[in-house]
Amino acid sequence: MIKIKTAEFITSAVKTNQYPESVHPEVAFVGRSNVGKSTIINAITNRRKLAKVSNTPGRTRLVNFFLINEGAMLVDLPGYGYAKISKVEKAAWGKIIEEYIVSSPNLRRFVLLVDSRHKPTADDVAMMDYLRYYEKDVVVVATKLDKLKRNDIRKSEKLIRETLSMGKEDPFIMYSSTSKENLQSVIDLVFGELLPEEA
Repeated sequence: MIKIKTAEFITSAVKTNQYPESVHPEVAFVGRSNVGKSTIINAITNRRKLAKVSNTPGRTRLVNFFLINEGAMLVDLPGYGYAKISKVEKAAWGKIIEEYIVSSPNLRRFVLLVDSRHKPTADDVAMMDYLRYYEKDVVVVATKLDKLKRNDIRKSEKLIRETLSMGKEDPFIMYSSTSKENLQSVIDLVFGELLPEEA
């Protein structure tokens, strides 16, 4: 079991020359603008305002770096798929994400967040394909578990796995920010082999 004891905001960046100089392994969080990315980051770190939660989706336009337990970097990437932004902005966000994926030497794992209530969108599928193309280690976390009826959980997992072309062994977990259900399992999956476990 991995315990998150410290979480510290390091910097925000748009370009590669603004990334922090670091040797720590990095876990990057990516997902649609309204999937609850900031909320899950705050829950994982047990800090209510570490990542800014906005009522307006699509506010994160930077790559945000957080140092976790002084041993790993959590990287919050801009959300995608928000309808009310221009094509120019969409292209700029895509470039920011791509630059990070291609140029970060410490990137070890991606956490792709999807909404458990819905079939993954075309943007989600494109992101998964993109990460596969770059041969990245991907953990899929389906948020808003508390909004599902218990007898729909298995059906939802099946739909998400099939839509994202995931195998049975590919890491997947459902999580609720409201009830904190599966929070420890998410932490263990996200930071496994990157941070030491508690004895």
